[in-house]
Amino acid sequence: MTVTAIVLAAGQGSRFRAVLGADQDKLLADCIGLDGVTRPVIEQVLRSLPARVVRRWLITSPDRFDVIRLAEAYGCEVLLLHSAGMGESIAAAVAASGSADGWLVVLGDMPFIQPSSIEQVIEGLQADGIRVPVQAGHYGHPVAFGRMLGQGLMALKGDRGARSLFAQAVLREVAVDDPGVLWDVDVPASLSYS
Repeated sequence: MTVTAIVLAAGQGSRFRAVLGADQDKLLADCIGLDGVTRPVIEQVLRSLPARVVRRWLITSPDRFDVIRLAEAYGCEVLLLHSAGMGESIAAAVAASGSADGWLVVLGDMPFIQPSSIEQVIEGLQADGIRVPVQAGHYGHPVAFGRMLGQGLMALKGDRGARSLFAQAVLREVAVDDPGVLWDVDVPASLSYS
């Protein structure tokens, strides 16, 4: 099965910028990864993608040169987009990526997800299915969508994500022991994982 990763990195990070200043991009902020090495947030995210996820797309705005450079260094095709939100980014990336057995939607500001959790989410993905990690009773990320959900993903608009598709598919909850599936970097204090 060929699952295409879609890394969402087009958001403005306004809450993060409100604390540190308009010129501070949370995707480029340094954080200590699960391996103890300090890297930018987006690089930690890209490093966590399993090797079996060969096709990778990263969606970002044209002015994020360092994010684009890192994405290309990690084998991503880059889609430049002034996005109106998560739904629009997902729709554009699915359309650009062409045919796939499925898509793995990854948030670019979640640097602490264990690679094994991503493997579990991908494993057993069916054409008509969605697989979502569950930690302590809460849905997390990344989320995998089977190929039959492609049209629904391409129809997304604005800032609404793909949760609306959960009722239209065979939803499989994947229990993980990984707080990282719920941990996003919205404010500078979230850069420290504990």
